[in-house]
Amino acid sequence: MRLSYWSGSGNGEYRVRRQLSVSSDSKLLDEGAREEARVIMRPKRPPRPKSEAFLGPHEHSNRRTKRFSAFGGDSPFGKSEAYIKLEQLGEGSYATVYKGYSNLTQQVVALKEIRLQEEEGAPFTAIREASLLKELKHANIVTLHDIVHTRETLTFVFEFVDTDLSQYMERHPGGLNRHNVRLYMFQLLRGLSYCHRRRVLHRDVKPQNLLISSHGELKLADFGLARAKSVPSHTYSHEVVTLWYRPPDVLLGSTEYSTSLDMWGVGCIFVEMLCGVPTFPGVRDTNDQLDKIFKVLGTPTEESWSGVTRLPGLRTHIARWGWCAARPLASAFPRMRDAGRDAQRLAAALLQPDPTRRLSAPRAMRHDYFAELSSRLSDLPDEVSIFTVEGVSLHPEE
Repeated sequence: MRLSYWSGSGNGEYRVRRQLSVSSDSKLLDEGAREEARVIMRPKRPPRPKSEAFLGPHEHSNRRTKRFSAFGGDSPFGKSEAYIKLEQLGEGSYATVYKGYSNLTQQVVALKEIRLQEEEGAPFTAIREASLLKELKHANIVTLHDIVHTRETLTFVFEFVDTDLSQYMERHPGGLNRHNVRLYMFQLLRGLSYCHRRRVLHRDVKPQNLLISSHGELKLADFGLARAKSVPSHTYSHEVVTLWYRPPDVLLGSTEYSTSLDMWGVGCIFVEMLCGVPTFPGVRDTNDQLDKIFKVLGTPTEESWSGVTRLPGLRTHIARWGWCAARPLASAFPRMRDAGRDAQRLAAALLQPDPTRRLSAPRAMRHDYFAELSSRLSDLPDEVSIFTVEGVSLHPEE
């Protein structure tokens, strides 16, 4: 498997420079890797009984079972006996997440179990997620503790985090405490800034992928769509990011995007946290989503967004939906008035339809909106939580 490595060229934009192979130390790719690591061929084997509590086969000790640790060596890490599944927390398109227990650390963990197809092996998204998370060590990025690889499953062992931002907002409808929004936003920008400095785009920034601990720590999770690759690039599909958090340039068919892709999602989440409602909740298709956006931000023109008329979806959208004039965010979202001018300016800078004008994560962290926070937060080491700083804590939600 090969990932493109990209280097900076100013203004938050990056371009492809050279190819980088994922480290073979992960041992996630078997000898049968084919078709550029998109599939892994493995011999057929009878399915395990569903009643097994452990992650891998622990009976029939005379039968050889191949297990690999992403962290190498003959340590107890990477062995299925080290973890016990407790209860199912959720299920996605290619994985099931369980609450689990580590016999190694005597701690609760999260177990992301990916089912391996007999003929196809590990999904490419799983390989990509593992290879990236091994290299990303930050207080605002979920920690990957271990990887357990058996013939039937590939299981990622993560730190256990209590809830996600989507569930948190459901429990506190009507908008979150404004002080807490500031802390969550700073942590989100801090985590993304770290990723972007390392040429990693998350590509699926949404509330469900932002974990929230009981202490208020926010952690980026689910890097299955992430790419360690620069843009502009013509190799990306525009079918990335859940519809509500997808930027207009991608919705219009652009495949040339960079860190600005993630920053649009940040802007949508910011408004949603303050106002208690999704920012642009399209209900039908791409054109409906664009209509929601343009009714607030206005239909783009060459004057407001150079090159927009070359995007394949604009002419079709205008022919069907017509033109819309821009409105102030506070007019479209009245609760933004209560959040203050700095919050409105930050939201407007993040929700720029033109990706070249969208605020980057490092610049957003220096915005006046965060002036009330201690300056020490910007100087913390990557792996240190902001809540280690004296006086930094969440306020009770109303």
